[in-house]
Amino acid sequence: MTNLEDVAQHYHSGHLLKRISDGCAALDLTPPIPHDALAPVDEFHIGGRLATAPFVQSLNLSPESRVVDLGCGLGGPARFVASVTGAHVTGVDLTAEFVETGRHLTEWTGLSDRVRLVEGSVLDLPLDTGSMDAAYMIHVGMNIADKTGLAREAKRVLKPGGIFAIYDVMQVGEGQMDYPAPWASSSDLSALASPQTYEAALKSVGFEVTDRIDRTAFAKQFFADLAAAQSRADGPPPLGLHLVMGEDTALKVRHMIQNIERGLIAPIELHARLPV
Repeated sequence: MTNLEDVAQHYHSGHLLKRISDGCAALDLTPPIPHDALAPVDEFHIGGRLATAPFVQSLNLSPESRVVDLGCGLGGPARFVASVTGAHVTGVDLTAEFVETGRHLTEWTGLSDRVRLVEGSVLDLPLDTGSMDAAYMIHVGMNIADKTGLAREAKRVLKPGGIFAIYDVMQVGEGQMDYPAPWASSSDLSALASPQTYEAALKSVGFEVTDRIDRTAFAKQFFADLAAAQSRADGPPPLGLHLVMGEDTALKVRHMIQNIERGLIAPIELHARLPV
């Protein structure tokens, strides 16, 4: 069973905003900064922006939509959603440093009128019942053991007919994972589960699962590119996921490549909907 305080501590560094600010300065980026310019560092999931774009399209959002991003991290996907759809997005994340840094990035990109980031647990969302048109979660469930509680809380905040989309790393084969991984330094912090476990949790609280999509092709290319960036002779680029993952980024990337190649894990999308 994962401890949420330990999960929050895993992602905390204490100087993330300065790292990103220094990276922006190295690239001569000053506010207002296009949200796309921050994608190399604020899209902390397999495939990055290339994965986010089709994922967001499936939500069918409009400027009138109210959306919650469960485990929003630095808010990269939330800012992308707001900028391309006009929707109002509330991001909720357990890690205070992510939320605080993400608020600065949102201000830098001029999206504070449509993106609100708050500290909180996805198992106890600081949102009113039935207040959201859609919910999504990107690479978060690997830290949440209570998949049914997660599904139940998403259902609570959604309106009838609401969509819940999930893009997580899921367990698809038998065997022992190599750690550290981006979401956990050891198996104690990891709550990997199979797509079937997610689907059962969703169905148990009243969702209909409409789609399951395997994004392994994204994963292989993504980690190959990430590994190449870490091994550049002049060092990694000024803005990249190494700023979030820390000094052992190269090891985490190597482990992810091994775990995917061995068929243990895969990035999977699930789309679910509540009845009207």
